Amino acid sequence: MKPQIVLVVIFVAALLVAKLVTGAWQLIFSGNLAMCCMLCFTALGHFMFAKGMTMMIPPFIPFRKAWVYITGVAEVLMGIALMIPSQRTLAAYILILFFILILPANIYAAIKHVNLEKGTFDGPGPGYLWYRVPEQLFFVAWVYFFSIQGF
Repeated sequence: MKPQIVLVVIFVAALLVAKLVTGAWQLIFSGNLAMCCMLCFTALGHFMFAKGMTMMIPPFIPFRKAWVYITGVAEVLMGIALMIPSQRTLAAYILILFFILILPANIYAAIKHVNLEKGTFDGPGPGYLWYRVPEQLFFVAWVYFFSIQGF
């Protein structure tokens, strides 16, 4: 829920500031800025909660902790790339692929009851997927419409 709050609050704030400064709503800029900030926010979790993030990845995948850090850095870089018009489309396609590829880790974490922040197995469980799967689809749609389609 926290990432969506960051996304929506930054989006609305950017829209209002853009309207005051430029006289136009600047949907594309505001949408990409909001996603950039959200990705930077979620990337923090890769470093602050590395143990819990590592537990989200099935054991058969090698170098799990390295993947947690790599994907955290990738989130920041892709967020920044969304702010560069010449890089936006490529970054958007990479992010859409990223959001699709991390879904199995979220499913695994829900099945195993991983508590991301505590690094324990007392998390919300499979019921969380009723929220998480639509959330991933929402992020994919957001990136598509603000970064590829371009309203």
